[in-house]
Order: sequence, then C-alpha cells, then structure tokens
Amino acid sequence: MRYRMIRLALEAISVLGLDSAFAPRTRGAGVILTFHRVHPDNGSILPENAGLSITPAFLEDVLRLLRALEYEIIPLGAVPQRLAEPSGGRPFAALTFDDGYRDNRDFALPILQRHNAPFTLFVCAGFAERTTPLWWLDLEDAVRQLDGFRLALPDGVIEARTQTLAEKMTALRQLYWRLRAFDEETLRAAVTTLAHQAGLDPLARVAALCMDWQELRAFATDPLATIGAHTLTHPRLAKLDAGVARAEIAGSRDRIREELGLETKAFAYPVGDPTSAGPREFEMVRDLGFEMAVTTVPGVLKPGQMMTALPRISVNGLFQKEHYLRALISGLPFWRP
Repeated sequence: MRYRMIRLALEAISVLGLDSAFAPRTRGAGVILTFHRVHPDNGSILPENAGLSITPAFLEDVLRLLRALEYEIIPLGAVPQRLAEPSGGRPFAALTFDDGYRDNRDFALPILQRHNAPFTLFVCAGFAERTTPLWWLDLEDAVRQLDGFRLALPDGVIEARTQTLAEKMTALRQLYWRLRAFDEETLRAAVTTLAHQAGLDPLARVAALCMDWQELRAFATDPLATIGAHTLTHPRLAKLDAGVARAEIAGSRDRIREELGLETKAFAYPVGDPTSAGPREFEMVRDLGFEMAVTTVPGVLKPGQMMTALPRISVNGLFQKEHYLRALISGLPFWRP
C-alpha cells in the first residue's frame, strides 16, 4: 500500500506538470542520489530489497535526465562549497553508491565513464573482508526456500507457512519489519537461524556480490571515483552503545586507509533512516573528523543544512521511470511551505 501511494503521488505530480512548474522554488541547490546494486536482473519479491537494485539501462536514463534538466554532476566532496555559494546557479547532483557491490564495477562504472560522471562509493569493510553477511538478502532467500518457519523472538514466537509465492511475500514483509524493530544482535541471530535452516552460506553470498580489497584498490584508481566509509559491519548505529558505534565509524575509515591508502572525508550511515542514525551519530561523525555524512532521509539540499546529516534521494528499483525521478528531484514531494 505504501509504495502504491507513493507511485500515485508521483504520477499525479508528473501528469499535472507540477514538477516543472514548482522546481525553481522547491528543488533547492541540488540533490544527492543514492544507488545500491546496478545489474540487469532483479527477481526480488521483497519490495524493500527490490528497491535496492536498478538496471544499467535505467542508470543511463538517470544520467541523461540530469543532463537534460541542466544539472551539473559534481563530486560529493564539492557539495559543501556549492552549498556555501550564493543561490541562483545551476542545480547540481552528486551520485553515491552504497556497500561496494561488484556490479557497480561491472555494469555501473562503464556508464559513469561514458557520461564523465563523478561518483562516491561507500565501502563497508565487513563486506570487502567477507566477514559480514548481507542479512536482508539472506532473509529473503531463506523464506523463499523454506516451506515454513518458526522463530522464537523476544516479543514472542512467529511462525508461518510459506509454500506458495503469496505466502512467502506476506511472511517476508511481516518478518522484515518485525525484525527491524529489534536490536542488531537479535535481528542478525534470527536471520542466521533461518539461513541455516535453508542451507544458505551467507558469507559465500558476500564473496559473490561484493568487491574485496584487491578489487577495490583497482576500482579506486578511476579518476571519477571517490571512496567513502560505511562502517565495519553495516549496523544500524543508533541501536548500538556509543562506544561500539564510534568504533564502527572510526574503524571503517581506518580500514580504508590501511587497505586503499586513502583518507576518506565522507561517511554514509547504514540503513540511514531516523531509527538508524540521529543526533548522537551526527555529532560522533563530526567529532571523528568527517567533513560530511549522508543519510537516507529523502530531500533536496539547501544552504545551512547540517553537513553530517545530509539527505539523499533514493534511485529506487520500484520506480524505474524517468518521470518518477523528475518528480522526486524537483523537491516537490518533500516541500514544506
């Protein structure tokens, strides 16, 4: 229902031409766009996972649209200066890719090179080192392979029959959001249990999907690429004790320095919504010396925003149409009078 309502709202903005009419007032100075996976096939039945993947063809469409709308595509590191400049210039867009998926190299990079589009890749050390699972993908695959499950959780037992596609889809949505309400340890233990029952190898999946440090070293030499930090183990930082959260943030920066020989000044909060990163984390990142950090809170960029709590607009796999993105980057869906 949520995604249907969003789609209807974006369709209305497009059909009525409101994005074009209001963009000069609502688009702000520019946008930071969020990408995750870029590959031709996405068979996900969990909307939250399907939204994290777009096709290479749509990435081409995104870049063509930005050029057509006269957005200047700039490195993420140039955002603070652009926000400090007097308003009235060309709008700008910064491109960011989270997690370090291999398809970013194989499918996205050639397109970015063709368009001469700078971008930032936020690297999670645990994915590069094959020590941290992609739990959201493990959860979906486990439910898809099991005919039913029973899990004991802190708030009670959850069980479901998952023999048909409809049953699997319903169970996945319920289980995903129920687990998201728990702390990191409980969430990951539950997914590990299901993955074991389904015979999955979570760390083999990480090795199959994510670049390791050797691959990242080669990737980082591209002149269009900037590397940012994305924690050690991809936790929701707000769910952690302060000392652990700080170690996750600082540790990811340190591992990038050790493995890639780079000093990174940009950070991306895993998950990045208000339940995953808030004022404590924003201050922590600033105190650790990062110049900027990005959330997944949707919105456009305006002068005066906190540089360690920047909004981004997700290029969502559920909305792979140019007019949806045009409506989003107009800023109208997020505008408040």
